[in-house]
Order: sequence, then C-alpha cells, then structure tokens
Amino acid sequence: MSKIILSIHPRFVDKIISGEKRYEFRKVKAKLPPEKIFIYSTSPVSQVIGEAEVENILIDTPENLWKITSVYSGIDKAFYQNYYKNKQEAIAYQLKNVIVYPEPKELKEYGINTAPQSFIYV
Repeated sequence: MSKIILSIHPRFVDKIISGEKRYEFRKVKAKLPPEKIFIYSTSPVSQVIGEAEVENILIDTPENLWKITSVYSGIDKAFYQNYYKNKQEAIAYQLKNVIVYPEPKELKEYGINTAPQSFIYV
C-alpha cells in the first residue's frame, strides 16, 4: 500500500470535509493501491488541507459504480456521466477518517514542487 497526494477542486474538498462526498472519482487508478490520500485543494487554495484513509477502491463500469456510490458521491448524475463519457471503467476511492489540518501544508513539505495533474506518490 502507498500514500498519494490527490488534486481536488475546492468545491469537492468542502464536500469531503462535510461528509457529503465519501467517494473520490478517478479515470485512472494508482498502480500502487493507496492506503492514505493527502487532499490537495487546487487553486485558489493551492495547499494540502488534510488527509483521509482509503476504506476501499471500487472499480466497475460507470453505470454500476454510480449505483453503488450515488448517495455519497457529492456530485450530481449529469456531472458524473459527463466525467465518464465514453469510458468503460470508473474508479472510486472510498474515503474514511477524514482529518482537516489546523494549518494547511505546502507541497514543498512533501518534497514536491508543482501540483500533481491528478495524483502523485509520496
């Protein structure tokens, strides 16, 4: 198992913190399954605001994955369908034990100079 930093838009970060969003969706899965995700809130925040444990990694067709995750997806079905348009496989990291840092951290504290496009191992 590994640890990764995921780039996530601030509006979704807020939903993860509130518990409304318990799944983080991706088109590509990490080759080394992460046990922990550091949450990098993209611009304008541009900082690591917290972390979460990965309870499960779900991989299925977009249709089947939506049936499983929709209640705590934190997104609407139209957004989801557009995100996975023309994709045969959908990935969702099921998050648990979300911790928000009292003070956000800079990427350089993890030895990283630029924000990851999607994710980066740490």
